[in-house]
Amino acid sequence: MYRYLGIWYKNIPIRTVVWVANRENPIKDLSGKLMMNSTGSLVLSSGNNSDVWFTKPSKSSQSPILQLLDSGNLVVRDDVDGKTDVHLWQSFDYPSDTLLPDMKLGWDLRTGLSRRTSSWKNSDDPSPGMLSDGVELAEYPQIVMRKGSRNFYRSGSWNGLQFSGAPELRLNPIFEFTFVVNQDEVYYMYQLKNKSVISRLVLNETTSSRERYVWVEADQSWKLYASIPRDYCDNYALCGANGICSITNSPVCRCLNGFKPKSAQSWNSIDWSLGCIRNETLDCQRKHDFIKFSSLKLPDTPNSWVNTSMNLDECRETCSKNCSCVAYANSDISRQGSGCILWFNNLVDIREFPDGGQDLYIRMPASNRADRPPVKIVVVIVAAIVGFCGVLLVSYCVCRGKMKSKVESGGDDINAGPKEDMDLPLFNLATISLATENFSVNMKLGEGGFGPVYKGTLEDGKIIAVKTLSKYSGQGLNEFKNEVKLIAKLQHRNLVKLLGCCTEGEEKILIYEYMPNGSLYSFIFDQTRAKLLDWSKRFNIICGVARGLLYLHQDSRLRIIHRDLKTSNVLLDKELYPKISDFGMARTFVGDESGETTKRIVGTYGYMAPEYASYGLFSVKSDVFSFGILLLEVVSGKKNRGFDHPQNMNLIGYAWRLWTEDRPFELIDSLLENSGIQPDMLRCIHIALLCVQQSPEDRPTMSSVVLMLNGESTLPQPKHPGLLIDLIPGETCPPSSGNEPCSANYSSITSLEAR
Repeated sequence: MYRYLGIWYKNIPIRTVVWVANRENPIKDLSGKLMMNSTGSLVLSSGNNSDVWFTKPSKSSQSPILQLLDSGNLVVRDDVDGKTDVHLWQSFDYPSDTLLPDMKLGWDLRTGLSRRTSSWKNSDDPSPGMLSDGVELAEYPQIVMRKGSRNFYRSGSWNGLQFSGAPELRLNPIFEFTFVVNQDEVYYMYQLKNKSVISRLVLNETTSSRERYVWVEADQSWKLYASIPRDYCDNYALCGANGICSITNSPVCRCLNGFKPKSAQSWNSIDWSLGCIRNETLDCQRKHDFIKFSSLKLPDTPNSWVNTSMNLDECRETCSKNCSCVAYANSDISRQGSGCILWFNNLVDIREFPDGGQDLYIRMPASNRADRPPVKIVVVIVAAIVGFCGVLLVSYCVCRGKMKSKVESGGDDINAGPKEDMDLPLFNLATISLATENFSVNMKLGEGGFGPVYKGTLEDGKIIAVKTLSKYSGQGLNEFKNEVKLIAKLQHRNLVKLLGCCTEGEEKILIYEYMPNGSLYSFIFDQTRAKLLDWSKRFNIICGVARGLLYLHQDSRLRIIHRDLKTSNVLLDKELYPKISDFGMARTFVGDESGETTKRIVGTYGYMAPEYASYGLFSVKSDVFSFGILLLEVVSGKKNRGFDHPQNMNLIGYAWRLWTEDRPFELIDSLLENSGIQPDMLRCIHIALLCVQQSPEDRPTMSSVVLMLNGESTLPQPKHPGLLIDLIPGETCPPSSGNEPCSANYSSITSLEAR
């Protein structure tokens, strides 16, 4: 018999469990003891006094109190401060398969906490099943249900009234709902209008659905109120790219107007997975229109762009000016409609609602308009001649402008790029010089492969970090442009914010938000500062870096491979919250692209994946490998490069040996001894070894890594890691770099072998 710590309804005769603590680690006999220690941690122990489950309060308390509230929330609070609504820990932050009223489904961005529900494996086994539900962070957050790592159902984006894929989520007599998106939190929550009503949302593994039940006292039973997915069209991306699903049609899938099946044979065989392609390829040099499609669930938004202050006309104009933009819509349809959301590349997971949905405007060649009036041949010829002359005139002006810019600046000018790539404030050199006391050595924060970095203070008191391109740098104008174009378009809590740049004369300067605690490298490998990073802080840093990488790989407008992830490129703010920096080496991909081969190897040895360092093959799995190294370094407090071991192993080899000998706890930093050996520590070592496996195909994606870190998936056994020798010729750093690993550019690699 297995025993669990759980919560269920008291006044309902049918035992209905809504929360289980030790889902993955049951007590395997009739024993069991729940205690609260002096600091406020709950500890569940078995008969042999081994801990099977414990909590980590947000802070220690001398007078902790444990309470089970009427809401079903098990809370630990401090009896001293007298605040009953401030909890040191609460079960509502760690849902099982059930969402109760006033429970938040989503993210606390301040702590990195993700609240997701996950189904029971079956009615007798509360361990997490395949089905999970939560808020996906992106430019436009939405609720996504997954089966394993695969998207199964998507709510659609929030439009100010409801989710675009859930038009039935309207005013009703049972409950009211909210969806909150701000700098601190992103979450969905519902509340009951009548407190005497009992209702719950539960994930059902057997039916693969999320079900809302209401308790009917007269019948003494739970009645199903609503369930999703509702029908066949709710299956994620059923009709493929640029396809649309309509449950009233037979078959349910068709291509959007202006599109045709990518494979007619597959489509006619009721295999819609390949989706649809345009009848006529978009050509940015030709005229185009936007066609309105109504009553739709808006397409998936991982590669979208959102501006909440634009109106619909401004949204259309913004999309028109960007050749990659394929569709636009209002982000908020309440009142008269407002906000702007743009889509790039393929449109995925669209369905039609006969009595709901939203308007979507899709870019089409002008020739695709069905209502286009006939035009006489002579008018076409005249228009073509006028257009050709106009193109020649514009080209001449552009060429003169570029030549003038180069003459005035004495070389290449970053401003010569497309205007949309420079959507970033420009600072003049005098302002930057004044802020940094004329680039005083006293204001210097450090130096890396790009060049020196200075602390500066603007006239309004704002503190900034000023990164200058050194003439001795191995990086150059391409890396500078790359960083400006990329990071200016990225918005995520775990990415450092680029405030502007300066390209005056020959100067190439980037202005960032100032990170007062410097880099993770300066903490983790310093025996004095490392003591400030207890395990909870280290784990929060690990999770923050993982979320930042997930955004780059999956949720940003373009798929981005960083290619230089390392401890010195993770910066810490005043709260020790991590932010990924330095995008000079990054590469972008679109659509289904995931990687490529290069002859120009860039990055930092010791963090490079073996297939990249040896053959120039890079992909999102290259970043996963680098993340695995970073994870090992954070847990162990040791550097992968220059790791001193009698058997001449690097950190990966040492970790692998300890793992195979069932001694992984020996890898944990001795400074963490006061924390004790935590399950999260061993889990992080396990995840790190999965990330550094030799074959890229074996490494998990960052979305899987985030789930693993949150304890929401079982971990497979790692295979043999990729091992590279540490001594690589030719890499140099400026003397003032503080021994931080510097980035390098190379056209070839030599002296590489496996150990």
